[in-house]
Amino acid sequence: MKNLLPAVCLILTGCLGYHVGPVKPGVLRDVHVIAVPTFENKTLLPRIEVLVTDSVIKQLQQDGTYKIAEKGNADAVLKAEITEISRTPARSVLGNVLATTEFNLSMHVKYQLEARSGTLLMPSGEVVGTTSFFVGTDVTTDERQALPLAAEELATHLVTQLSEGW
Repeated sequence: MKNLLPAVCLILTGCLGYHVGPVKPGVLRDVHVIAVPTFENKTLLPRIEVLVTDSVIKQLQQDGTYKIAEKGNADAVLKAEITEISRTPARSVLGNVLATTEFNLSMHVKYQLEARSGTLLMPSGEVVGTTSFFVGTDVTTDERQALPLAAEELATHLVTQLSEGW
C-alpha cells in the first residue's frame, strides 16, 4: 500500500498543466468575438482583398476559438492590409534559362488586433502565405488560380497567431 500512494500522486499531478479547450494568449483571454472588416489592398492586384478576408474568416470559423461578428458586437477588430504579392521563378525550361515553367507566389499581410475601445491588444504582426504554380499558356490566369492557395495558407498562419499566440 505504501508503494501505491506515490504512484497515484504522480499520476494525478502529471496532468496539472494541461487543460481542454482553446489556448489563447493571455492578453486575449477576454476576447471571444472578433470583427473582420475587409482588408486594405496596398498591391496593384485588383479585388484581392475580398479573397484574403474571406479566407481568414473561414479559417477563424473552422478554428472555433473566436466567433465572428460585426464591429458593433465584437470584443476586438482585426485590421489588416495586404502589402505585397510577388512571384519569383522557381524552375526554368531545360535548355532555356530565360523561360520559366514554375513560379513561387508569396502574399504578405500586416495586421493588428484592436479592442473595441481602440487600444492595441496584440503588437502589429505580419504573416506570409506561399504556394507554387506551373505555367501553361497564360501566366496571369495561372497566377490567378494559385492566389486562393496562398491566401488559405496565409489565413492559417494568421489564425494560428491569434488563437495560439505563435
